[in-house]
Amino acid sequence: YKGHPMAKAGLELALWDLEGKMKQQPLWKIYGGTKQEILSGVSVGIQDTVNELIRRIEEFLSEGYGRIKIKIKPGWDVDVCRKLRQEFPDILLQADANGGYTIANIDILKNLDEFGLQMLEQPFPAYDLWDHSRLQKEMKTPICLDESADSAESVRKALEMGSCRIINIKVGRVGGILEAIKIHDLCYSREIPVWCGGMLESGIGRAHNLHLATLPNFKLHNDLSASKRYYKEDLIEPAIDITPQGTIRVPNDPGIGVNPVEDRIKKATIKREVFKF
Repeated sequence: YKGHPMAKAGLELALWDLEGKMKQQPLWKIYGGTKQEILSGVSVGIQDTVNELIRRIEEFLSEGYGRIKIKIKPGWDVDVCRKLRQEFPDILLQADANGGYTIANIDILKNLDEFGLQMLEQPFPAYDLWDHSRLQKEMKTPICLDESADSAESVRKALEMGSCRIINIKVGRVGGILEAIKIHDLCYSREIPVWCGGMLESGIGRAHNLHLATLPNFKLHNDLSASKRYYKEDLIEPAIDITPQGTIRVPNDPGIGVNPVEDRIKKATIKREVFKF
């Protein structure tokens, strides 16, 4: 079937977990990972006021997160970044536009160069590789593609067009681990760093992301945070947590290395279907 990447990813991830359990190995070893702790960053949404945004960032910095990503949109961009840099002159800071701008906003986006951002993520819509390449030629800040990076083929075209200098890999968006590894390997061969983005996964999906992020070209902070960041009670044990050093340890037991808790899954389930073959 064409499309349906998240459905494909869900099935493929379950099979990878089974593979790891059958081989009695954690997935990071099967994938060829090179590290047992990954760098963790956090994404902060648009707040009602800049002061509220500053307060939220202070909370996350106190918890140990090593990189702060803020969401921006037209009218909530340059002035916000300026105030954050005044408040936090030394933090790793990146901005994510979620495709909210067009080439008509190029002068506004170019002003972001003055704030030393680690990257500007997805300024234009997913389909618009050409205008991303135009903007990247005029900005010092590296552009990172997120929604545009939906396959190894689209990433190849983006790199050949000069549309970005960084790629965000999301397993659900690209349709599974095999495609994610293709993108990783392609970027590694072109010396384009990658990082792993989150999609509000439960601990099951987040554990899969941790194993993927052990591959050698995941060189930047990942949007992978502690279970308590989003859930009062995650679906797994042990919960995923952040270390005082701002990292997350990769589970080392077979497969995804964490245990889904059946009772919690049943309690959270809205609909259930059984497929018989």
